[in-house]
Amino acid sequence: MHHQWLLLAACFWVIFMFMVASKFITLTFKDPDAYGAKQEFPFLTTIPELEKWREEKHLPKELKPTGKVLSGNRLNQPLVHMERLELLKNVCRDAALRNLSHTAVSKFVLDRIFVCDKHKILFCQTPKVGNTQWKKVLIVLNGVFPSIEEIPENVVHDHEKNGLPRLSSFSDSEIQKRLKSYFKFFIVRDPFERLISAFKDKFVHNPRFEPWYRHEIAPGIIRKYRRNRTETRGLQFEDFVRYLGDPNHRWLDLQFGDHIIHWVTYVELCAPCEINYSVIGHHETLEEDAPYILKEAGIDHLVSYPTIPPGITAYNKTKVERYFLGVSKRDIRRLYARFEGDFKLFGYQKPDFLLN
Repeated sequence: MHHQWLLLAACFWVIFMFMVASKFITLTFKDPDAYGAKQEFPFLTTIPELEKWREEKHLPKELKPTGKVLSGNRLNQPLVHMERLELLKNVCRDAALRNLSHTAVSKFVLDRIFVCDKHKILFCQTPKVGNTQWKKVLIVLNGVFPSIEEIPENVVHDHEKNGLPRLSSFSDSEIQKRLKSYFKFFIVRDPFERLISAFKDKFVHNPRFEPWYRHEIAPGIIRKYRRNRTETRGLQFEDFVRYLGDPNHRWLDLQFGDHIIHWVTYVELCAPCEINYSVIGHHETLEEDAPYILKEAGIDHLVSYPTIPPGITAYNKTKVERYFLGVSKRDIRRLYARFEGDFKLFGYQKPDFLLN
């Protein structure tokens, strides 16, 4: 009788432990709010698992740009980023798009890449995509300021004070060494929405008081591209679009100098087909991408990305339609022809609602 009671107690103990273990596993795998949790096992994804995941999602083996995030689930983050890099490589190999996807790794490109030697990180600046916050992260990592909150706003973009060396400041051999061995990343967003942001920031609001945009660049664009010569208002979005879509825009670009970084293509800024980037984040999914980038770079225990206000990074189709309302279909098609490489390299949907 005594043995039977012991056996019964042992059975209840096993059942109890099984229930506890099941609950733990469920919480570990399904909690969408485990934002910064240390979950090493998802990163052991193998290529066969990637193929199985593709089949479940009904994705073709040769990826096509979709413009949609594959999943916001943290467990799928490695797969999402693998898909992005694979799409990039496939488009880079497309001979028909070579003129839109390839560029030389020139001084202009190297000037856009900021260096953190202490943690072996390279960050390519793509203006109007939340770059200010990433600069703050690197400034802290470089030891110039102890925390993001203590960095004065006027220091972030002052390259004599922010302690962020550019890759162009190194010798050729040092540049190549860093390009080959460092963690490299940059951020993109819908190309047309980025252009709207650049127009608003530089020609409408101009919060940093950079008068040359309104007093030098805007008049230059108006003189060449405004159709209605009796129009006396400042630079309009349709003037801006006409300038950007002009196949002969480069002669004005040369006059404007480095100020064009706010509206040139991601290809021209970061040479994604020539430089083997580790991660490409998307502005639209920055809430998931920022922690992933910090973790992959091995710095998530040292610094956090500043809090992202809810909804601020979401794509706003209504805003895009409103800005392009007064722009001719011809000018929009010419603009798309220039930025088609950006749309396809990074999986953004072709804006047929504007083009047709």
